[in-house]
Amino acid sequence: MAQPITQYKWYFEDMVVGQVIPVGSKTVTAEEIHAFAEAFDPQPFHVDPEAAAKSIYGGVIASGWHTCSMMMRLMVDNFLKDAASMGSPGVDQIRWIKPVRAGDTITVSTTAVDTRPSGSKPDRGVVETEWRAVNQDGELVATVKGMGMFLRRPNA
Repeated sequence: MAQPITQYKWYFEDMVVGQVIPVGSKTVTAEEIHAFAEAFDPQPFHVDPEAAAKSIYGGVIASGWHTCSMMMRLMVDNFLKDAASMGSPGVDQIRWIKPVRAGDTITVSTTAVDTRPSGSKPDRGVVETEWRAVNQDGELVATVKGMGMFLRRPNA
C-alpha cells in the first residue's frame, strides 16, 4: 500500500530572503534554569544563587545553551513541524547578548538571509537563517545564524 504524500505549509520555495517568521514565546522559570544547568552546564552562576550574586551577572542566569534549546523548541513547535525540513548542515554563529533570567519571556523569530537550490540534489535547497530572541522589554538576548535544508515543492 502506498504511503500518502505529506503536505507541508513551508517548502524551500516558500522561504523568501528578508522574510521574518515569528515562532513564539517562552517564559523561563527558576526551576527550569536550575534543572537545565544541573544536567548540562553546572557553572556556579547558573546553579548557585550565592555564587551567582557575586558574579558579574549579579544573580542566576540561564545557560546560553538553555536559551538556544528554548529557541529550538519554539522553532520546532511553531515552524519546523509544518515545514519540509530535512535538518541542518550546521550553525555558523551563536551570540548570547544579554543574560536570560527567571521570569523573562523570550520571543523568537527567524529570518531567511539567503536561499539556494542544491546543485547536486534537485529535490532540495538550503536556506541561511538568523534566529533572534528578544526579552519582554524588546532587548535582543541571543542570535543564531545557520542553515536549514528544505525539500522543494513537489510537482503535482
